Amino acid sequence: MGTGTRVAAALAVLAAALAAGCQRPVPRPAPPAPSAPPTPSARPSGPRAPADIVDLAAVDPGVRTDIRYATAHNFVGRPITGYAEPLCLLTRPAAEALHRVQATALAQGRSLKVYDCYRPQRAVDEFVAWAKLPGEQQMKGEFYPDEPKGRLFADGYIGAPTAHSRGSTLDLTLVPASTPDQPAYVPGQPLAACTAPTGRRFPDNSVDMGTGFDCFDPRAHTADPRITGAARDNRELLKRLMTAQGFENYPREWWHYRYVDEPYPDTYFDFPVARSSLR
Repeated sequence: MGTGTRVAAALAVLAAALAAGCQRPVPRPAPPAPSAPPTPSARPSGPRAPADIVDLAAVDPGVRTDIRYATAHNFVGRPITGYAEPLCLLTRPAAEALHRVQATALAQGRSLKVYDCYRPQRAVDEFVAWAKLPGEQQMKGEFYPDEPKGRLFADGYIGAPTAHSRGSTLDLTLVPASTPDQPAYVPGQPLAACTAPTGRRFPDNSVDMGTGFDCFDPRAHTADPRITGAARDNRELLKRLMTAQGFENYPREWWHYRYVDEPYPDTYFDFPVARSSLR
């Protein structure tokens, strides 16, 4: 091939390449990024309660409440994990049965007052951990004045798991229907033994039950023979009222009752005691 021919061929190839380049599609701008989805409304963190767990106040607002584990006035001496609000949460069958108990109690000049109802498993875990710390005994003078802390498990005052975590067990007492005010507990105030006579114990507005609530002592056993007179009468009245509506007493604690036909006999819940846990 001559020189002129080679030059002509090269020019032809170059022209073809330029023509092909001109035929490429023009790049399009990238589509705009999709807008972010709307932020969902705030939802309570942690596990939720089943639909049939209710706030007792919605079933019977007349039952008094004194939820001790939401405060520092308990055997540990501080608010307990899981008690975000001072509420009594129960399964609906237990709450409705308690409403019937309250109606009967009012007819006899008494009202119910609850100290504890549903108890999250995390609170039980905290009790277990506390029981293993021999140095933490700042509330001993009130709640277990004569009981060695190391015996609380063996003697049945602390248990894990507990029926409270199933939602149909509660701790309660009786108060006069026209309930007097109760002085607030002040952390650090002098302690009075739960086994002391009623006028020398913490001034709970409960009727005399022979000991204070959460008293880790044999005198808190429902049928302890040392409890006589009005205190025994009050324990027996509470037991009759509760038993008539399907509750069963724990014999070592005059305040502890379980609804026998509980709907969750094998389930231990861990949702917080809070309105946000309810559906």
